[in-house]
Amino acid sequence: MFDSVEDVEKKLHDQDYICGKNIATVVYLATKLQKPILIEGPAGVGKTELGRAVSRALGLPLIRLQCYEGLDESKALYEWEYSKQLLYTQMLRDKIEQVIGDAATLKDAAARIGEQDDVFFSERFIVPRPLLRGILSEERVALLIDEVDKSDPEFEAFLLEVLSDYTVSIPEIGTMEAKHIPLVFLTSNDSREMTDALKRRCLHLYIDFPGEEQELAIVNLKVDGIQQRLAEDIVKLIQSIRKLDLKKAPSISETLDWARALMVLNADTLEAPLVEETLNIILKYEGDIHKAQMELSKLLQEKGAESPGPEAEAGEKPAATGTPPRKSVLH
Repeated sequence: MFDSVEDVEKKLHDQDYICGKNIATVVYLATKLQKPILIEGPAGVGKTELGRAVSRALGLPLIRLQCYEGLDESKALYEWEYSKQLLYTQMLRDKIEQVIGDAATLKDAAARIGEQDDVFFSERFIVPRPLLRGILSEERVALLIDEVDKSDPEFEAFLLEVLSDYTVSIPEIGTMEAKHIPLVFLTSNDSREMTDALKRRCLHLYIDFPGEEQELAIVNLKVDGIQQRLAEDIVKLIQSIRKLDLKKAPSISETLDWARALMVLNADTLEAPLVEETLNIILKYEGDIHKAQMELSKLLQEKGAESPGPEAEAGEKPAATGTPPRKSVLH
């Protein structure tokens, strides 16, 4: 386990996850208090990656449940392996005939088979899903319940019941208790409000987009060999674009994708034409791209640069001898 808040920061950094003291404090308290963490925030800010990084840092196996609309407890908890039960029945056919051989009526035969329920409804026929696997694991695990806001309110109520005492009730078998309380992470992209009951049960953590300094540190850590000036330009422009009224703001993962793409294109500065050609890497909607292009034009005007005019687009060469060097968007 972690020794201190500072130990959390260090060990997560060793797993290539940069976090502030607020995140490290919540993670530290969760491990000491054995409480789940409800992580909310925009998509792409590192909520899921936090659960993965903590599991790696502590050496805990990670079990992940991806939530979606229509998810029910049979898909999250367990299912009966009916095909195996049927095969087992066929193998024991002779024994079944011995059990019901002298039954006087169908009702009597059914009653005798019913007395053998524990043979056909036992743990050997259960297919454990992520929640049950996390509860019954022989060692402590990290249980990541991803995008819980996409599930139905009924499933959230069921989940709250499971997380309250880490027990599962299977009617045919009985109550099954956790051998080790898992370290639970629940993530939400704020597509709907989580209930007060779930929030009370968990330690709450909101992760927003990082500030410029932290995002620059992430880029330098994750993108090998990137030049410092290019990294700074990328982060500054991303930070500026996020301030726009966008349908989907660029996430940290998209910042990293953009940085890697620019390196593949041998860029060392953010030249305006190259930015416009690669905006689709960080923005996924045409309206957002248009707004970013307007912001780009504004930045160019502020820097005293001029966009190529119609003559340049038509292929006319500038009057001056030679081709002037392209200017970076931010320099």
